[in-house]
Amino acid sequence: MYALLIASLLSTTVSLCHGACSEVDSDTEAVAGKGFKLGCISCKMRPEVEASATVDWYFKAKGEADYAHIYNYDEEGQHVVDERFEDRVDWNGSKRSQDIQDASIYLFNVTFNDSGTYRCFFHRLLTYEFYEYQTDVSKVVHLTVVAKATRGTASIVSEVMMYVSIIGLQAWLYIEMVYCFRKISAAGEEALRESANAEYLAIASESKDNCAGVQVAE
Repeated sequence: MYALLIASLLSTTVSLCHGACSEVDSDTEAVAGKGFKLGCISCKMRPEVEASATVDWYFKAKGEADYAHIYNYDEEGQHVVDERFEDRVDWNGSKRSQDIQDASIYLFNVTFNDSGTYRCFFHRLLTYEFYEYQTDVSKVVHLTVVAKATRGTASIVSEVMMYVSIIGLQAWLYIEMVYCFRKISAAGEEALRESANAEYLAIASESKDNCAGVQVAE
């Protein structure tokens, strides 16, 4: 029973985590001639509240002072505003929902001219029982375009930590399984002992009653 409860709790936890929103920073280094995902995630503080959102992306190239509006996404779909990104940008965020929490876009055929600062804006409308509330959230991505992919120390450390976490979780699950098995085995042995003792007492009591009956008959 205990093992089944643990399994059920783990299953429920995994299920909840799968559907949860997690704000992860975008990568910041793209390779010229390749595709690149510009990540932008903004989670709602209260997931149970109904909401809808539209998204705008802006870009400021290196050496420029102002941002240019390059992309919009709303209930009608995506709209590429800046001709520099025409046919090179595609929506890579939340699908089949106006409750947008992932506003990532995918940039095809990256060029060195794409280096610079990108900003994405969430224009979110929260719908409560008696009123609506408008909120705006922005995220910034500083993109560098290189000729050949390089692997930074942070990326290596992040991957190592991921594997360490996986190994640690597996070890914890193994220890938990061994503990549960031993506890169930001990409980089973205790139950068998109690059953054997109860059966022995019942036989002894019956034998005593039989002896008493024989003596009375004599």
